Amino acid sequence: MERFLKWATELGISDFCTTATTTTDPCPLPIPHCCLGHSLYVSHFPDAGGRGLAAARDLRKGELILKVPKSALMMSLTILKDEKLSVAVKRHTSLSSTQILAVCLLAEMSKGKSSWWHPYLMQLPRSYDTLANFSQFEKQALQVDDAIWVTESAILRAELEWKKAITLMEELEFKPQLQNFKAWLWASSTVSSRTMHIPWDDAGCLCPVGDFYNYAAPGEEPCGWEDLKGSGNESSLQDSSLWNKDATNYSDAVPDDVLTQRLTDGGFKEDISAYCFYARKNYKKGEQVLLSYGTYMNLELLEHYGFLLDENPNDKAFIPLDPEVYACSSLPKDSLYIHQNGKLSFALLSALRLWATPPSQRRSVGHLVYSGTQLSAENEIFVMEWIAKSCRSVLGNLPTSVEEDSLLLCAIAKMQDPNVPMEAGNALRSCGVEFSAFLEAHDLKIEDRNAGLILSEKARRWMERWRLAVQWRLRHKRILVDCISHCTEIISSLRLGHQGYQT
Repeated sequence: MERFLKWATELGISDFCTTATTTTDPCPLPIPHCCLGHSLYVSHFPDAGGRGLAAARDLRKGELILKVPKSALMMSLTILKDEKLSVAVKRHTSLSSTQILAVCLLAEMSKGKSSWWHPYLMQLPRSYDTLANFSQFEKQALQVDDAIWVTESAILRAELEWKKAITLMEELEFKPQLQNFKAWLWASSTVSSRTMHIPWDDAGCLCPVGDFYNYAAPGEEPCGWEDLKGSGNESSLQDSSLWNKDATNYSDAVPDDVLTQRLTDGGFKEDISAYCFYARKNYKKGEQVLLSYGTYMNLELLEHYGFLLDENPNDKAFIPLDPEVYACSSLPKDSLYIHQNGKLSFALLSALRLWATPPSQRRSVGHLVYSGTQLSAENEIFVMEWIAKSCRSVLGNLPTSVEEDSLLLCAIAKMQDPNVPMEAGNALRSCGVEFSAFLEAHDLKIEDRNAGLILSEKARRWMERWRLAVQWRLRHKRILVDCISHCTEIISSLRLGHQGYQT
């Protein structure tokens, strides 16, 4: 770390970029002329993302706290100054910008210590937990069909991109270990999870020091904004969704405070030719300083970044709907969901109210439905009963319950604790058949059930992905359980004649 920060300092990366009174506190890391220490320092947050950046002093919202010069950004434009690499890449016009950046990353890795980027490359993770890295076992552990399909698609997409790029890597004479699919997964996962948005390259750039930030989920969007998919929620970390290509400009519909929040994270500033990061809120000294990558559901976070949040205000659950619900609604299908707190999205509630209306009357009540008006107590009760029944059906068809997943998650946490090794026999009893399936899937054997469970580094990575799969499905199920409770409460209120509830 010391060598890396010294290298970063030489490149002009600095957190000494505010007009605030200079702190008298020494740099937390004993490095002369350290690029960090005035506003930020590297710290470890075991329960909140691991390695991250902490406030070296009290920080004010909107304050510039880190600046990374353009010359320090690792991007295709810079790496392709290598003539041999540039000439080879130009022959492969079908490769996407992200594939090119992944190849450039592997090209620098192939240079070893002679690479100018070597100090930075050594700070990158050696493996990732994005969905493309999931094995068959971890994929099935997600349990929900939609999540399994997303995982299969991520794996297939990674394989296809690798096969398209392999000819270029062979021409560049990469070592065999840098041409295989495992190496490609590492490079493409690095691009997916760590790049920052830049206006001149869709692939983005890798930002030394700037990529130490951990994620902060944006708060719930204001009413009327929630259903605008991909609404240009421009963040500094490269958004792996499609909004950059497909988004309509919805800024006219967005309150000023939301636009202001967008600007308090960071972005590339052309006038000073540097990537600038701002405090997104007031921080106390020692508190972790976070960065919003954009608005993501947990499954999207897992797909692109390899982590998820137990409490994510932007999480959603989708349930199977009658085809007629889609047919009688003019709203996008991806707006028909259940919020992370168990409440129905405005679009889903509107579509179901209209669907529950006799076909002959739908045209006459459509304007009421889309204005958010409750049509009648009978209509509302029917909708809530149908949703609750559907949620129960989905939960009943899944292999495990909320309670079982909660216990399993606790058991996995105990097995992951290197300080208190769990007895192998206790692990088998606590996790049941799923732990046995985990051992079998990864060809792991337990010789002595009374001995402490000692896992290799590779096995720990597999177990971490299993934990993420269980954590995701548990959070998904809790949304459905909360939705049932919400619907039941509304039904009871309506039957008692109380109309003062919120949807």
